[in-house]
Amino acid sequence: MFGVERTRTLLKPVDPARPGSVAPPRLSARDLIDRAEAAAEPVARHRQARPTRRLVLTAGTLAVAAAGAAAIAETFRRSSAETGEFASPAQPEPGLVLVPVAYGSDVSDAGDRLRALAGRLVDAEHDNHTGRYMYHHTKSWDPGVVMASVGRPLVGFAREFELWQTPDGKTGKQVMISMEPQFPDQESRDYWQRNHKPGPTATVTHDPRSDFLPPMQIPPLPSDRAQLAGRLQVRYGGGTVVKQLGGLYGLYVVPRRTRAEILRVLADVPGFRWRGQVVDRAGRKGVAITFDDREHDQQSLLIFAPETGELLAYEVLSLSPVRISMYQLILRTGWTDELG
Repeated sequence: MFGVERTRTLLKPVDPARPGSVAPPRLSARDLIDRAEAAAEPVARHRQARPTRRLVLTAGTLAVAAAGAAAIAETFRRSSAETGEFASPAQPEPGLVLVPVAYGSDVSDAGDRLRALAGRLVDAEHDNHTGRYMYHHTKSWDPGVVMASVGRPLVGFAREFELWQTPDGKTGKQVMISMEPQFPDQESRDYWQRNHKPGPTATVTHDPRSDFLPPMQIPPLPSDRAQLAGRLQVRYGGGTVVKQLGGLYGLYVVPRRTRAEILRVLADVPGFRWRGQVVDRAGRKGVAITFDDREHDQQSLLIFAPETGELLAYEVLSLSPVRISMYQLILRTGWTDELG
């Protein structure tokens, strides 16, 4: 794969972007895929949103910690789940290696645990409120937004997004902030330190970029279990379900009854394993399940809020060698009458 600098070197004076700078994309490749797939079902006319109150957001604060450089050997640290305590994941410093979220080594089929969780959910803050706009605050990293050299080493830039959108998709606004570079493994970090001076950190401005989004068709969120199973494409297995679920939670404000049905749908998908108590990359306590896709040598992780059942985070890990492929944090979700 050609990187940006190598491509420009080859093009030289015929490079149309050489005289200036190319603006970053509004959405990462992963966000574009998730949003397209979440809205891919046939569109029905959505009822008009009721006039409402002010913004009410779910619990969860942005506290992405930086803890010192962590060796990749720590990727599967044993959790203290047996004692009922939460094990904190090793968090990346800017420009350092990403390591997987830590969880317990004891595993069991997730079905019964997910059904039990579905049966005891409580309201999230947004469940008793409404508004003109759906609001999402997310943070993501994936190789869809990268600078790549020949071969395997990659560097991706973490990005934060705030999104306001009407339930019918006719009006929307997004604010994006490019953040620190993060590496999927130590080999990639070492490569960039050797070959790219002054390094990828020099390209990060942290300046927000605000854009009004073009209209898009957003179908109503299904609430029936059979319809949800179809929307999550369970026929294709757990790996596809994880991707679809991330897109769904990144597009809709999901009410409690639907969250419960989603958990029951997941409970019937073969291959999900219960991983117990974890702490996500934003420092929030949750419960986790994983799905191993041995055919593609990947593991998918879903983290849910233990009281409300909301999706807090999901990520994909390649197993050989162990390296993070992507992650997304859903930091806040709610309703508001104000556009940004």
